[in-house]
Amino acid sequence: MVLPEIGISFGWLLIIGGALLLLVEVYSPGFFATVPATVMIILGVLQLMGVDISNPWMGGIIGIITAICAAGLTVWMYGKITTDESPTTISRDSLAGKVGQVRIEVDGTTISGKVVIDSMEWSAKSTGAAIPAGKKVKVVSSEGVHIIVEEVI
Repeated sequence: MVLPEIGISFGWLLIIGGALLLLVEVYSPGFFATVPATVMIILGVLQLMGVDISNPWMGGIIGIITAICAAGLTVWMYGKITTDESPTTISRDSLAGKVGQVRIEVDGTTISGKVVIDSMEWSAKSTGAAIPAGKKVKVVSSEGVHIIVEEVI
């Protein structure tokens, strides 16, 4: 099917549209554009090969089968290229007992102090007196969005 208004085949428009969606996926990965892009490219190639995808029944059946196959293939491919490792997560609750270093003075009244533990910075307050920058501290507990520390002597 050739679109006389623009002088290009509908199949080529589908292929170009699919390629553009793949470019979107490359620059903003997240899996959402890959399946429709693959379906558009496959349907475009089928259209260029002479398969009548504009027929409501034939086109619908071919479109559904293509979409299911493309989704399955894409999920399989993403499974192969991603790592099997679980992402590392650190919560403030898992920090109790860890030792770190004060970066910005920590006191017992505010959470404006900063402590670095395992190369991550946390808002902190002390169990009592102010602890100056550079001192080693141990995490006693966590409260809300910050940790509570005491100086290591």
